[in-house]
Amino acid sequence: MKIFWQIGCTLGLLTGMVTHVDAQDWRYYGATPGGTKYSALDQVDKDNVHRLELAWTYRTGEMQRRKGRPGKMQAFQNTPTLVDDLLIVCTPFQRIIALDPVTGEEQWFFDPAVEEDEAYFRYACRGVSPWVDPDAEEETLCHTRLFFGTADFRLFAIDARTGVPCADFGVNGSVKPEPDKAETVKAQLQFSASPPAVINDVVVIGTYLKDNLQAKAPSGKVRAFDARSGAARWEFDAIPRDPADPAAATWGGNSAAETGNANVWSIISVDEERDLLFLPTTSPSNDFYGGTRPGENRYANSLVAVRGSTGEVVWHFQIVHHDLWDYDLASQPILAEISRNGETVPAVIQLTKQGLVFVFHRETGEPLFPVEERPVPQNGAPGEWLSPTQPFPTAPPPFSPLGISPDDAWGFTFVDRWACRKKIEALRHDGFYAPPSLEGTIIRPSPGGGANWGGGAYDPQRNLLVVSSWDMPYILTLEPNEDTDKMTGDQAFGVVVFPQGGTPYRARQEALLSPLGAPCTPPPWGRLTAIDLSRGTIRWEIPLGTLEKMLPVPIPLELGTV
Repeated sequence: MKIFWQIGCTLGLLTGMVTHVDAQDWRYYGATPGGTKYSALDQVDKDNVHRLELAWTYRTGEMQRRKGRPGKMQAFQNTPTLVDDLLIVCTPFQRIIALDPVTGEEQWFFDPAVEEDEAYFRYACRGVSPWVDPDAEEETLCHTRLFFGTADFRLFAIDARTGVPCADFGVNGSVKPEPDKAETVKAQLQFSASPPAVINDVVVIGTYLKDNLQAKAPSGKVRAFDARSGAARWEFDAIPRDPADPAAATWGGNSAAETGNANVWSIISVDEERDLLFLPTTSPSNDFYGGTRPGENRYANSLVAVRGSTGEVVWHFQIVHHDLWDYDLASQPILAEISRNGETVPAVIQLTKQGLVFVFHRETGEPLFPVEERPVPQNGAPGEWLSPTQPFPTAPPPFSPLGISPDDAWGFTFVDRWACRKKIEALRHDGFYAPPSLEGTIIRPSPGGGANWGGGAYDPQRNLLVVSSWDMPYILTLEPNEDTDKMTGDQAFGVVVFPQGGTPYRARQEALLSPLGAPCTPPPWGRLTAIDLSRGTIRWEIPLGTLEKMLPVPIPLELGTV
């Protein structure tokens, strides 16, 4: 939680310095509904940032409230937002708190009473989304609403000024839809920890599912509700259940009817003027073996543009064909006006775990930089289906290294570099997009990225995309399956075994580390990269983070943090 307190206190100080700047209210997770994460404020810069001082501290009290027993996957991932002069904070258990941004004093709180149970695999909340009801009087309750989803699959609407539930939304301020398929384990289906999208009078939210439990998983559909009443408006399933859908032809056998996931757990972007939502979809079940779902599997692992009012697909582009690497589209699509060849183009930018940047015309889906289908490694595990090619943008260049060879081995000493080289030589390492294997395949970038849900930011003054990424390869090994629906291993040390029920193989995922516990690849292990979107080139790149607090001797080595 330390990171939050530093961020929260800094926000409190900066907000106190800039009054009456309504245009700079950080009302949304990414500053704007299109996730630009850009502010034009210039009172704090690199020359005076060191003079910032602590203004106030506020503690949520979750550790005391939970008596020191937080969920094992509990994480404080919130981005506080500034809505109508209140700083809105969301705790991992979806407790919503409003603070005075100048003093840090609590104004109100709302507790949805989310159950604490070991069955819940993730407790997190990345933020809330506001909506102003144009038909309501300004001083009435719920004129401005805050929407958020919970781990127990409820969508809430509360009043932004008081935290009181909006009684006309669902039942006492919440709705809880029925899943399409019975959960095989408790709490398998949760609402996304990401803030919902709100477009006109529709609130849209994605789902979070436990990955890799079984091939016949529940649907990860996106659900839309009326922002006033909570009534269901439309649904979008990234797996085309209707055989008449053209995308159904990319699912072999009966797999489109039986496969699950392909959900949207990241942040949805909103273009209200064009009535467009941009959905970053994920991999189908299971992540690391796809023999039960032969074919390219569209609309999974795709950027899908849908009508906000109806859910109708306007265009789509598949970023990964038949994903076997857990290369979900984890980053929020960034909506920006890009200057190209003397023209301003409405664009949508999709960052990827693979370290690739795809840029499309927002209205048509046409790539602004050409995309090529290139051959990728074949010879997967017995029973697997592989796409012979994968899409690569010709520009910008990757912001993360792709693939690995023994010559990439690195270590603090000659001994651990030698050990890393031997480890790489013993594993499959025949190129980027090499499939998981029985002998073990090195995946670089790893399933964590590259870029992940933190995404990037767009500076419209410089036409510059700034991306945070990391580089720590993982080893994926397929093993004979066992009849279990439980994950095993120690995620704290980067090792986890997924059951992948209904397939011949379970999957072991572990970090590629030296005997000293460092990544086997050269630093920097964390990067900040600036990409010129006019030219499609990398402008600059620097290591992000130091290891001084992680080393026995506090040496400020700028190796980037993983």
